[in-house]
Amino acid sequence: MSEQAKTLSQDCRLLKAGVVRLEQAGHILIITLNRPEARNAINGEVAAALGAALELLNSDDELRVGILTGTGAAFCAGQDLKAFAAGEPVIPLEHPEWGFAGFVSHFTDKPLIAAVNGFAFGGGLELALACDIIVASDSALFALPEVKRGLFAAGGGVPRLTQQMPMNVARQMVLTGEPITAETAARWGLVNQVVEAAELETAALALARAISANAPLAVQASKRIIAAAGFQSTWKPSAWTVIGSELEAVFGSDDAAEGSRAFVDKRDPVWTSK
Repeated sequence: MSEQAKTLSQDCRLLKAGVVRLEQAGHILIITLNRPEARNAINGEVAAALGAALELLNSDDELRVGILTGTGAAFCAGQDLKAFAAGEPVIPLEHPEWGFAGFVSHFTDKPLIAAVNGFAFGGGLELALACDIIVASDSALFALPEVKRGLFAAGGGVPRLTQQMPMNVARQMVLTGEPITAETAARWGLVNQVVEAAELETAALALARAISANAPLAVQASKRIIAAAGFQSTWKPSAWTVIGSELEAVFGSDDAAEGSRAFVDKRDPVWTSK
């Protein structure tokens, strides 16, 4: 663990307080929302803790993948409406650029997997949408119900949902606020994998390990390209500019040479992130 990561881990009172629980499994950081009594709803404390958790993932070179999940019956019920009514901010005051929950506009080039253990409503679905891959329990539900409360999904939920599902299906979810099941979400491409509740952690870890076994520089460059050019036509020069900006650092890296050597030697590569 880097010195910066050690400092973050040691000094962040909120992570120690347990509203967000952290666990390291090899190169994987498991981030667990831990307010089951409030259905893991986001208040100011959770937002600061989640933001700090992402900074830890960003700063530690040993960490390659993050998993976000929740305790209890809910993945996340979204914004804590009691906190909202009391005027409590759900964007970290010191880092407004991180967005809702310290998460939805807090970019990390390390892949994130949402392991949705229960219902993901409102801001909870927005957390999942900010991840790269979603694995869901067969009992999970997904919804953006803000319109039922005189609000709208302001944490990126509206555009991200329409980017990740057929437009008409996303429109129906956004405009009705009604939930869909994990099976339906998988059918429309929102969810990558649906498993029994008891298998959720195993499935998420298997995906995370498959990703973390790959060259970190190549994986992170690939995620940056997806973020910058994933919705651009490859017939436009701007898409190739994005790809070209990553070429030299990745293809000229020690890891690229190691990947070729390992293939010739018929062995597993040993990555150094250099």
